[in-house]
Amino acid sequence: MKGFKFAGVHAGIKKKKNKDLGLIYAENPASSAALFTRNQVVAAPVILGRKTMEKGILQAVLVNSGNANCFTGEQGVDDARQCAGLVAKALDIDPDHVLVSSTGVIGAPLPMDKFEAGIPEAVACLDSCTLEDFAQAILTTDTCTKMMSLQGKIITSGDEKDFTVTGVAKGSGMIRPDMATMLAYVFTDAGISSDLLKQALTHAASRSFNRITVDGDTSTNDTLVCMASGAGQAVVGNDESFEAFQAVLDDVCYGLAKNIVKDGEGATKVASITVKGALSQQDAFKAAEAIAHSPLVKTAIYGQDPNWGRITAAAGRSGATVDQNKMDLYFDHVPLVQKGQWQGKESEIQAAKVMKQDEISIVLDLNLGEGRDQFLFCDFSENYVKINADYRS
Repeated sequence: MKGFKFAGVHAGIKKKKNKDLGLIYAENPASSAALFTRNQVVAAPVILGRKTMEKGILQAVLVNSGNANCFTGEQGVDDARQCAGLVAKALDIDPDHVLVSSTGVIGAPLPMDKFEAGIPEAVACLDSCTLEDFAQAILTTDTCTKMMSLQGKIITSGDEKDFTVTGVAKGSGMIRPDMATMLAYVFTDAGISSDLLKQALTHAASRSFNRITVDGDTSTNDTLVCMASGAGQAVVGNDESFEAFQAVLDDVCYGLAKNIVKDGEGATKVASITVKGALSQQDAFKAAEAIAHSPLVKTAIYGQDPNWGRITAAAGRSGATVDQNKMDLYFDHVPLVQKGQWQGKESEIQAAKVMKQDEISIVLDLNLGEGRDQFLFCDFSENYVKINADYRS
């Protein structure tokens, strides 16, 4: 990626000898935007990060895994600020242009000696490390790294110029759409102002990270960052160029979000729920969200049981206006319910075949209006309980 360097090292923050400290470095100060968790219990790096992002400029991002630096009081904020200072000193940049992120166990103070030794090591390997090294360093219960890169074209000064958007994310559990769920970092070589970047990022998150759920829990550390180096020749300015940039950013964020759902703790299947025909978009959101969060729906998907009653019941309690006598429900193209009537045993047999797939599409048509929305979610298996029962051991 033009204008950026990456690093990932083992600093000893985690018990296991995995990489646990990642660094992003922009060769020049970059226009940047960020979204943070709406949880009222927030980690120290989020508290500090909100202030850091006020000017919309970043040159470095430090991310550690293994410790959330949450519920650590003023000391936690001071430690986060000290980490930013260590990065700034090692890179000879403005400390106000350094964002710090953390992920891991809540409550323990940061082992600052590990950061004091690990940050210079990360800086030293910026020329030899790759984005993959960074991606590995930010994982917690994830089973794989999550990266995506796409290219687009923008007309700049009468000529067509290429630009690239690349993203990396971590997330497997404690995933609920409420801003952006997890940690995600997106980079582009396009030139774009921080104001336009914030607008584009908010739009992208609303259609990706804000439309996924694994377990219905919103993290204390959720952070989504986008940095634009301007090192390429494409410049985002007019409406046409903004639309081109937005389309690529949307696709990268959606791809990262889907990969998080695929890697949900204990997940074996990915499902999409589309609610259409609602009285409003807000009603469609309510119904889709309730279905995607429902443990009963999620366990039925794991069991490959087309238990349509759980889906319609979740829509009914969602707060959306529904009429059970008008509902249509499909698993892929198999109709289970039409105008509120069960379509019989044969339809369930066909739907059960659909549920053997790794990815399942569910459509609920309320037949009341034009509102439409969609969520991505995964199933619940026994492994989700095992992973989270043993998380701190």
